[in-house]
Amino acid sequence: MISAFELFKIGIGPSSSHTVGPMLAALRFAESLAADDLLARTARVEVVLYGSLAWTGKGHGTDKAVMLGLAGNHPRNVDPDQAEALIAGVAEDGRLPLAGSHGIGFEVPRDIVFDGVSPTPQHPNTLAFRAFAGDGGLLNEARWCSIGGGFVVPEHEVGQPPAADEAALPYPFRNARELLALAARENLSIAELVLANERVRRPPAEVEARLDGVVEAMMACIDRGLATSGELPGGLHVKRRAKAIRDSLLARNAPTPHEIMDWVSLYAIAVNEENAAGGRVVTAPTNGAAGVVPATLRYYRDHCPGANREGLHVFLLTATAIGALFKINASISGAEVGCQGEVGVACSMAAGGLAAALGGTPAQVENAAEIGMEHHLGMTCDPIGGLVQVPCIERNAFGAISAVNAASLALHGDGTHIVSLDKVIVTMRETGRDMASKYKETSLGGLAVNLPEC
Repeated sequence: MISAFELFKIGIGPSSSHTVGPMLAALRFAESLAADDLLARTARVEVVLYGSLAWTGKGHGTDKAVMLGLAGNHPRNVDPDQAEALIAGVAEDGRLPLAGSHGIGFEVPRDIVFDGVSPTPQHPNTLAFRAFAGDGGLLNEARWCSIGGGFVVPEHEVGQPPAADEAALPYPFRNARELLALAARENLSIAELVLANERVRRPPAEVEARLDGVVEAMMACIDRGLATSGELPGGLHVKRRAKAIRDSLLARNAPTPHEIMDWVSLYAIAVNEENAAGGRVVTAPTNGAAGVVPATLRYYRDHCPGANREGLHVFLLTATAIGALFKINASISGAEVGCQGEVGVACSMAAGGLAAALGGTPAQVENAAEIGMEHHLGMTCDPIGGLVQVPCIERNAFGAISAVNAASLALHGDGTHIVSLDKVIVTMRETGRDMASKYKETSLGGLAVNLPEC
């Protein structure tokens, strides 16, 4: 089973699979050197980025993330401003504090290799680490895969079932059919089932506090995005729009019929502009799709009568169950299945979460989640310039609007529908398998190559 705090991880932008994951993998490698008493003997570390990490890694800051991880930084705690200072220091001095304490020579063009040619047998987001002694001898090596949403595993563990003992959980489930059966048998909501599982992992008070922390981080990200203007980094010269849109909405003398759509879109844009700038965001379930769930959650908090703290928690716990189903049975990695696995999954999570927070039954929640994904099937991942900006920022706005719509449609029914969530998840997995690789976070197809006008 996957915890809410594994799906909703606080980190930095712009990408969970290309920034957060590589930073974690690099940190794990540095920690392994220290644990094996090899740190003091290490004179040089080489990192090779393969597949999608090589093709779009520079736009996603993968090289910077690797350096931060090798220097002992965790995505959850790293300060974006201090991170930039460390990267600048490495470039200026040619020295990197391995594991935060052991200085080694580090030349970025030599020690971080972008290999877009060699095969990636287990996962398209693969990276290899090698540590060398002063005489050039190999001390240690490891290969890791960033499998989406900030999750990383050693290459040989890709595709293996999680090691956690599901028997210890009161309500284990592997698909939506089992989830609905549990809810009916126990007369519990989906959020109550997930909460019971979370309380096996940590004390109830800690679960509540951490849920509050996720909500706070999401809302703070929206607020920073709403207050910041300027141009996003990366060379596309994309200007931030959230602050100007907010000012325009507040200046209106009277609301328009579609104004709520403007606000929901605005919240998502604010988050994804922060993500594109390398700011602090919450993977939900990825960074590229980090705006959908917070925007829909903000819609619930600020625009739905009766919204309260309990409803915010119900939203997140329910979204956790849905996101876990996609991760267990398909993928949340754009490099594996395209953007249907990122914005599509985020829309499904947000739709189900909102339906639950508004009092929906488990069947209505499952219906909302199914609607949210059904109409994202086949969505490609084609970031222009390898940057999580165009079309990603607006795509999150559309995902959030779709989530609200999906929840509303489901709540107008009784939960009965033709296509089950399980069938949609299988379809998404098969669609991703059949999708040409150039449409899966490589910037080799789609809008990424058709931007110039003929």
